[in-house]
Amino acid sequence: MKKKSINLLSISLFILMCLSCFLQPAFAGKKDDTLNIAFSKELETLDRYFNTAREGIVIARHAYDNLLYRDPVTYEYKGLLAKSFKWNTDTEMEIVLREGVKFHNGQELTADDVAYTLNFAANPDNKVKTQRYSDWIDKVEKTGTYSVKIMLKKPFPAALEFLSGANPIYPKEYYSSVGPDGFGVKPIGTGPYKVVEVIPGQKVVLEKNENYFKDSPKGQPNIGKIVWRTLPEVNTQMAELMTGSLDWIWLVPPDQAVKLAEIPTLTVTPAETMRIGYIVFDAANRSGTEHGMDNPYVNLKVRQAINHAINRDSIAKNLVGGQSRSVYSACFPSQFGCEQDVKQYEYNPEKAKKLLAEAGYPNGFETTLYGYRNRDFAEAMIGDLAAVGIKANLMIMKYSALREKARAGKTQMQFLTWGSYSINDVSAIVSHFFEFEADDFSRDPMVRDLLVEADTSIDTAKRKKLYSQALKLIADQAYWCPMFTYVSNNCYSKDLDFTPYPDAVPRFFQSKWK
Repeated sequence: MKKKSINLLSISLFILMCLSCFLQPAFAGKKDDTLNIAFSKELETLDRYFNTAREGIVIARHAYDNLLYRDPVTYEYKGLLAKSFKWNTDTEMEIVLREGVKFHNGQELTADDVAYTLNFAANPDNKVKTQRYSDWIDKVEKTGTYSVKIMLKKPFPAALEFLSGANPIYPKEYYSSVGPDGFGVKPIGTGPYKVVEVIPGQKVVLEKNENYFKDSPKGQPNIGKIVWRTLPEVNTQMAELMTGSLDWIWLVPPDQAVKLAEIPTLTVTPAETMRIGYIVFDAANRSGTEHGMDNPYVNLKVRQAINHAINRDSIAKNLVGGQSRSVYSACFPSQFGCEQDVKQYEYNPEKAKKLLAEAGYPNGFETTLYGYRNRDFAEAMIGDLAAVGIKANLMIMKYSALREKARAGKTQMQFLTWGSYSINDVSAIVSHFFEFEADDFSRDPMVRDLLVEADTSIDTAKRKKLYSQALKLIADQAYWCPMFTYVSNNCYSKDLDFTPYPDAVPRFFQSKWK
């Protein structure tokens, strides 16, 4: 049945390819100055502080601005809302704001908005979903109409990285009035695009901010309108792209991206991203029993067995495709501090079986693999596990539901992905998952202590050494099964001038029609 459905899909795509060559001399988007795009995941909210999805990051970069901007090519930090920024001490930063910057409702940005937003995000009582990326802030004080001081709890060398990518500034008066729920459906920022319509689960419409400040390092937006639709099925996205209803999609499977590249009206640009795929085990035993048996993942040999059972290279090459590569360390290779010289679990089913037998599971066991995306990747993992005697039942859930289920201690093994919010520092991934916070399923005090010290050291060499020690310990204990890097197959109209970057943040505010 599966082969038949694949054949039918291929035939349908072939027909659409043929039709597209004759029926679309130009895409409607260019003619109407409207960029039609689609993403698979439905956003829980447009409030950046209360969603952790990649789509949330993309929306945020268009509707909101941060204090700083990291150039995607040079990685240089530039002032965005900040006119200037400097360190006074290891724990105090001085920010002078640009004057005349307006929110989408016409209100001028001042120090009150900056202090309010960052203090709100840093306050644990507000329970923002991105707490890890603002909890280094002790407090922010207004020092003038257009100036603030950011006081840190302790030295945090990655502060500039987080201020450039994870902490957008909101209007104090409006946000305090409508709250996160109201803001989540009617957001207001200072960004190059303003949100003018939200239909939850269906679409978000953004219009060019004609009053966007002229010296922004983001540049000036060119395209008049962006219609962002939620289309869960990539096949539907591809069909609409080929018939001209969409102008841009991404994360297209490699085999289908090859077919789309054959269409003369389309461009396909693959690019490796900072997102990695991994399996996380409940080594801390937060979940207890499952399938009538005790948690097998408290046993190191079981975790090691699964690391040996998964054929990373095959998934990277045959399913992800493009520049995807196997990873063995719990981070993306380019990130500062991402030690690569860690224990590598080569694909070895026989070794996996031996370890399972030594752990007391000579006949394997039954378990559940939870996930929220890439069913075909997960099915390949389940096949690898079955080959060594582990019967894994696949449970695909919405990301938000899975996150809450895991945090409640009701999962033992999850296939997850993490893009580090495009932050090129391991503190955005390793420190998030291994410092005894909500998503730490190993709870290793030695790892935690190494990371906490690394996070607060201003000595670059010392930071690298500490992160190296932590990552080696994580690998030795097989708390994760890191697997592969993700590749974003960006597929779009040849009428669109679009450039993808390794941080996997599509910058439509830099795009234009040819």
